[in-house]
Amino acid sequence: MKEDYYEILGVTKNASASEIKKAYRKKAIQYHPDKNPGDKTAESNFKKAAEAYEVLSDPNKKSKYDQFGHSAFDGAGGFGGGGMNMDDIFSQFGDIFGSAFGSSFGGFGGGGGQRVSKGSNLRIRVKLNLEEIVNGVEKKIKVKRKVLSPNSKFSTCSTCNGSGQVSRITNTILGRMQSTSVCPSCNGSGQSILSRAPGTDANGMSNSDETVSIKIPAGVEEGMQLKVSGKGNDSNNPNGISGDLLVLIEESQDDLFTRDGKHLHYDLYISISEAALGISKDIHLIDGKVRIKLESGIQSGKTLRLRNKGIPDLNGYSKGDLLVHVNIWTPKTLNKKQKEFFKEMLDDDNFKPNPKKSDKSFFEKVRDMFA
Repeated sequence: MKEDYYEILGVTKNASASEIKKAYRKKAIQYHPDKNPGDKTAESNFKKAAEAYEVLSDPNKKSKYDQFGHSAFDGAGGFGGGGMNMDDIFSQFGDIFGSAFGSSFGGFGGGGGQRVSKGSNLRIRVKLNLEEIVNGVEKKIKVKRKVLSPNSKFSTCSTCNGSGQVSRITNTILGRMQSTSVCPSCNGSGQSILSRAPGTDANGMSNSDETVSIKIPAGVEEGMQLKVSGKGNDSNNPNGISGDLLVLIEESQDDLFTRDGKHLHYDLYISISEAALGISKDIHLIDGKVRIKLESGIQSGKTLRLRNKGIPDLNGYSKGDLLVHVNIWTPKTLNKKQKEFFKEMLDDDNFKPNPKKSDKSFFEKVRDMFA
């Protein structure tokens, strides 16, 4: 069972954002790899603290965690705090450590530890239809990525001795100051290429087409980004790690339904006769259909709410509703017989508008809908 995020950082649920940040910084410095070289327990605690801070420092994630616990992020396809590696931690939260470990935070720290070289990330867009969003889907996408040839030969960079960083000491009026920067000879990889495999570039890399399987959970939205770890470009260091594949979600417009968060809107058109007499109508859903009964005398603008017929919440705990908006269709052309009928009804009291206080106005309906 996973440890409680608040217990990991040593704070209460009522802790402020600044208190959570302060607690994380304290834990991160305590278990930092530079202070605990080779200590796997310290490294594990360092990752746990970063995972806890990633969730508790984000108001939306914190709210979900307070409500549902760790299950709020189960099966979220890259959302939440799980699966962080050291390179992720330093790239996201390196500034929080301040000057505790020097000026560089590449890989496993900047205080003399060896920098972990990570390949560049790749970004793709995936367009989903409404059915795929409602049910979730597994997509197989062909990705062109750079891979390091196993036949390319490398040696330790002589400039940085494999650390990927070089230090420079400068004399200032305040004394001798040391700064750390990426090694200019190996660009931070810590390795120099000795011989390239045929068909590779200057870094011993070649292009490769790979089919990547991406599991997309139900309930994703336009603009969301999922991460597939290790499916970006390889590092140009044989001891490095691959970058990630970042998947940007796009939604294609549906012909029948309009999405509003986890709710769906559907415009149902009926004739004047159907509105006056009442009728049963079949509404086609993403996964089947449902029959609704419209009472006689139903008014245009009436909204019927079908519970749990919308889109699943991303965390799978609830489902949105389907809002059916009734529109009475007025014929644009009438034959002679039809015209005579409606002329006779012009002075009929039953056909004259007579709204009651219980009949809400259009603006009241809109207000209630968004409330």
